[in-house]
Amino acid sequence: MVPDDLWERIEPLLPKVERRHRHPGRKRLDDRKALCGILFVLYTAIPWEFLPQELGFGSGMTCWRRLRDWHQAGVWEQLHQVLLAELHAAGKLDWSKAVIDSSHIRALKGGPKTGPSPVDRGKTGSKHHVIADGNGIPLAVSLTGGNRNDVTQLMPLLNGIPPVRGRRGRPRQRPKTLYADRGYDHDKYRRMVWAKGVKPLIARRGTPHGSGLGTHRWVIEQTIALLHWFRRLRIRWEIRDDMHEAFMTLATAIICWRRLVR
Repeated sequence: MVPDDLWERIEPLLPKVERRHRHPGRKRLDDRKALCGILFVLYTAIPWEFLPQELGFGSGMTCWRRLRDWHQAGVWEQLHQVLLAELHAAGKLDWSKAVIDSSHIRALKGGPKTGPSPVDRGKTGSKHHVIADGNGIPLAVSLTGGNRNDVTQLMPLLNGIPPVRGRRGRPRQRPKTLYADRGYDHDKYRRMVWAKGVKPLIARRGTPHGSGLGTHRWVIEQTIALLHWFRRLRIRWEIRDDMHEAFMTLATAIICWRRLVR
């Protein structure tokens, strides 16, 4: 079931669908029940067509369509922003630093934003790219093919951090420093990060380990582990990239909600 406090945040964001007066057809499945079905698939990775009817969440196809429609309407992005604002108001966001990293997953059915994975014997895969604050709260995520270089998502993720309200004054959108591993070691991108007013602290290639940056970067490993706690995100089953991105954004919002109520 969807907890009441989470539903109170989601319900106002859902697009309203008026029922037709003439030829109304079958009554539309309750939005909360459809969301329960979506979360059940996200948590368990069960195929849509095997969603148990006795749970009362409707058919898998109905839940799939709601996930698609709500993602296209920007519901999950809005939910993420709402929760970030609440975290900011509660003083739980650490803007002194942000950490970025990625993780490979297999894409068993192929599709857009997939490619031969260099860490999985060239098998088709995708990458989850994540940027988190100093406490490991995800600020933005993106999806690419498994053969894309990590550094290509550095600026898209940094620019993808939404303006976070919750306190008086201008919305907050930029951390003070950005930590990253050797995969992001390019002077061109360092200059681009500096131009955004963010100090890049990126490990250099060819230098021995022990720089001390790992004491700051460990939080992103925790965030990626939390993201992959949702079984549907451990392997990419969706051929359509937008459907997998919908699951990613929803999972990101749920992680923020758990941090808020913890």
